[in-house]
Amino acid sequence: MKSGKTPTMNMRVLLAWGCQVAPPIHSRFQQISYIYLPFNDRRRTLHSQAMVESNKKRGRKPKKPTSDTKDFHSTNPAESAAVEDAAAAAVPKPQTRRLGRGRSRDGEKHVEDPNSDIAASPERRSTMTAAAEAAAPQPRWEILEKVVPAMDAVVKVFCFHTEPNFSMPWQRKRQYSSSSSGFVVGGRRVLTNAHSVEHHTQVQLKKRGSDTKYLATVLAIGTECDIALLTVKNEEFWEGVSPVEFGDLPALQDAVTVVGYPIGGDTISVTSGVVSRMEILSYVHGSTELLGLQIDAAINSGNSGGPAFSDKGKCVGIAFQSLKNEDAENIGYVIPTPVIMHFIQDYEKNGAYTGFPILGIEWQKMENPDLRKSMGMRSDQKGVLIKRVEPTASESQVLKPSDVILSFDGVNIANDGTVKFRHGERIAFSYLISQKHTGDDALVKVLRNLEMLEFNIKLGTHKRLIPAHIKGRPPSYYIVAGFVFTAVSVPYLRSEYAQILLHTGSSSLIEDFQLTQRHDEVILANEFGRDYEFDAPVKLLDKFLHAMAQSVDEQLVIVSQVLAANINVGYEEIVNTQVLAFNGKPVKNLKSLASMVKSCDEEFLKLDLEYQQMVILRTETAKAATLDILKTYCIPSAMSDDLMT
Repeated sequence: MKSGKTPTMNMRVLLAWGCQVAPPIHSRFQQISYIYLPFNDRRRTLHSQAMVESNKKRGRKPKKPTSDTKDFHSTNPAESAAVEDAAAAAVPKPQTRRLGRGRSRDGEKHVEDPNSDIAASPERRSTMTAAAEAAAPQPRWEILEKVVPAMDAVVKVFCFHTEPNFSMPWQRKRQYSSSSSGFVVGGRRVLTNAHSVEHHTQVQLKKRGSDTKYLATVLAIGTECDIALLTVKNEEFWEGVSPVEFGDLPALQDAVTVVGYPIGGDTISVTSGVVSRMEILSYVHGSTELLGLQIDAAINSGNSGGPAFSDKGKCVGIAFQSLKNEDAENIGYVIPTPVIMHFIQDYEKNGAYTGFPILGIEWQKMENPDLRKSMGMRSDQKGVLIKRVEPTASESQVLKPSDVILSFDGVNIANDGTVKFRHGERIAFSYLISQKHTGDDALVKVLRNLEMLEFNIKLGTHKRLIPAHIKGRPPSYYIVAGFVFTAVSVPYLRSEYAQILLHTGSSSLIEDFQLTQRHDEVILANEFGRDYEFDAPVKLLDKFLHAMAQSVDEQLVIVSQVLAANINVGYEEIVNTQVLAFNGKPVKNLKSLASMVKSCDEEFLKLDLEYQQMVILRTETAKAATLDILKTYCIPSAMSDDLMT
């Protein structure tokens, strides 16, 4: 099918079951016959041609084909092609021929087939032909509709990135560029992956078949769902481009086609596969879990942000990550339409991306019958047990540990934490929460001390002690006497410990965007845990996995490093260690630490660190040495801009 067709055009293909196109037959007169017949008639025709060849061998002159056959003869190749098209469009009819009477040369008797459409004499010809036409099996025709995906709506995304330098937060790393994919949607907007434009300094788009790059503006970045929304001000970009249409959530084994600009070439690429799994997946970039599709179509570097089309030409998802494992092949992941529509509706409703709400609890399965009985559950009751409730979540006012959640918004929850999804499918009940928007209400039914209770809870976003992302802002820092203090985040840990993204067992999920230039310190196959699990401080890792913030402004403050100077001799090896208290007062966040140090009028600055370490400096000397250290290390300021306000 030619790619020059209109993207939204429906191409109808007619297929006849059992029909064949006979190959060219060369005779002594150099005539070529193109025959388009049902299979049974073709077999009889070939038998007739074999008899003609036999007659030629016996010296007989071959008979000319009768006028009621569907043979088209031409010695001109151009005419032959035209005749072939005409024959393919014509409805095939049974072919008739005349057999000679008498015995054959081998002495066998000729037996007429009563069901044959071959006339034995002129008087019987019309009667037998009519009967044969009625009795002969008619070819079956099926109309198959094949919709061409809107590939002209798929664009190539070029981005220049400048990432923060978390080890030296007062500056940024060396610029690098990447290429990925995107596609046009309604409202003159373009969708791509969030990681494709993360820390962007410039974004350009190029249409299929064009040699022009157009500057793009980033409207919104959804880090959790790994989706970004772009637009282009140049009117020329939108000429001749039709937006893709979104389809419903596909079923298992439904065909999908991934379109994009992966590594290995500059032109558009198409890979096909089927939906092999549908469940709640770990989204690498956002460090969250949302609904996702697993497909067996190849998703390579550069495919990120490209659309996945159904066989009806509708977009059913966005390619965003793949599984890299020596025991697995062609396992790719697609962001499905419910997540995409949630992102778009959130932006249109609020004018910005506000995120996906969560239910701020930790829970465990109740598959053990003794556990259920101890909680007073009846045999017909199912649910999950609350272990902890986030102190910063609004539901902490109503939900308590040891409550059993029986249902969410009227949907019953099973003992394994799943709910009914579609016919023959179940899914984690967090899917129900992810369908809500920030600020929406949800009805939660719980069992507490043998009593059934219902609570109307307002859902909000997740406040982590160690945030999963910094939303494009530069990292915060504060420097005194060469001690560099900062707040821990997942991007910080990723930068410090082997580029962590996600690691489960021996399988690594990686984001797929193609790097064209990048600093040597950054690698493409970022992994979460392979080195991090061995190198990261144990207590930092424990807080990352299990700690809960006690207030909305709480941060985990650490000494990132010590810039060597005379004032801090003996402390140079302190690295990535949490600060617990300053002069006996708990450190709540980085801003409070900077404020306490600045206003300190005591003789000594005393820092209580993790692992019972202690740092003591003379206050006047430490503050005076800070200016010299900043000058020595070419640091413009002792604190980041957000701490000055």
